[in-house]
Amino acid sequence: MKNIIYSLIGKDDRMDKQEYLKIIDDTIASGRFNADWDSLSQIQVPEWYQKAKFGIFIHWGVYSVPAFKNEWYPRNMYIQGSDEYKHHLEMHGEHKDFGYKDFIPMFKAEHFHAEEWADLFKQSGAKYIMPVAEHHDGFQLYKSEIS
Repeated sequence: MKNIIYSLIGKDDRMDKQEYLKIIDDTIASGRFNADWDSLSQIQVPEWYQKAKFGIFIHWGVYSVPAFKNEWYPRNMYIQGSDEYKHHLEMHGEHKDFGYKDFIPMFKAEHFHAEEWADLFKQSGAKYIMPVAEHHDGFQLYKSEIS
């Protein structure tokens, strides 16, 4: 997608967010699939994927900083009465003073060692690894100017 956009606008030019999103919408509209089950049911699952049987999906992101419950922390921390809400108040104070965005600079992955993870995955027998590049908290694990 980045190469498509650079070829349309030139690498050194800046595009506003609305223009960028329009290109994304137009690209989706011209694609071979629509956002409905009839269309998506046409997708052929690759044979290698069917044969692999076991793989690992990595759900990892900013929600690892508070490390409480699961990856739904960013949503649930704002739901009054939830365990995450209570935990957040106890550990970080009022949401107006310390919200989810305040965890972002704390997500440094200083204990991440790719080689150790790869060794562990290999030992497990996994045939593929799928990192989730953006979870429902909206934080992207890739460089983006619109995040």
